[in-house]
Amino acid sequence: MDVALKYSDEYFFSPYVYPKSWPEDDLLRQFISLNLIVDLGGTVLYLITASLSWFFIFDSRLLQHPKALENQVQREITFTLQSIPFMGLPTAALFLLEVRGYSRLYDSIDEARFGWWSIVGTLLTFIMFTDFVIYWIHRWLHHPLIYKNIHKPHHQWKVPSPFASHAFHPLDGFAQSLPYHIYVFLFPMHKFVYLLLYVLVNIWTVSIHDGDYRVPKFLQPIVNGSAHHMDHHVYYNYNYGQYFTLWDRIGGSFRYPTAYEGNGPLDQVKKMKGGKAGKKVE
Repeated sequence: MDVALKYSDEYFFSPYVYPKSWPEDDLLRQFISLNLIVDLGGTVLYLITASLSWFFIFDSRLLQHPKALENQVQREITFTLQSIPFMGLPTAALFLLEVRGYSRLYDSIDEARFGWWSIVGTLLTFIMFTDFVIYWIHRWLHHPLIYKNIHKPHHQWKVPSPFASHAFHPLDGFAQSLPYHIYVFLFPMHKFVYLLLYVLVNIWTVSIHDGDYRVPKFLQPIVNGSAHHMDHHVYYNYNYGQYFTLWDRIGGSFRYPTAYEGNGPLDQVKKMKGGKAGKKVE
């Protein structure tokens, strides 16, 4: 994140926002700047990716489902925009620790022990690590003592649209993002790879709420895609995984998606409207 901070300082904050007497490396200034970057960047990324998914991928007929809420999309957007600043505060604090040199992020491939192979290894271990930790955090959020006040707001979107992807209670959203930050304090990672993965993870979060169940058949038992996550919203205690179904299978919480059996929410809408039931997704 120091790269984003550097360019923001150079082209925006220093010439237009802060007085020249306030050093760029001041702790408070960096925290304020990182908050602005996280809030503005996160909002723009959310609105762009969710809007693209809405216009080009999402089937709006899903919002005719009996479990969809009135004015749901507007409510999802409003909920998200209200939560982002509060999610941004602890996120910016962790980014500040990274900027101040407490993480294991590095600048150059020359600093990687195995060169470009380290990048490949980082990609694999990052996905494996975050998939494992998020599964257990997500499952913990469904504990009765936690669920009602923290995670339940996200489950009000029983048939979510892409705009529900970031519509979390702030503590919920931060808790599920925490493994991405923890990783760079435990393992070395190139800072540009980290920044790229941070963006891609947010795009993935939108994609599992987009109602697009098309996954190659050989990947359907492996990838925890939109079909799996839709059933998580509908049936609650299944398919907690982030990328893969591995930990749901190990943890006994895997449910084969109803959409792959021709009985998903969209199929139910079609039946209600007098259409034919959908075919199994191949």
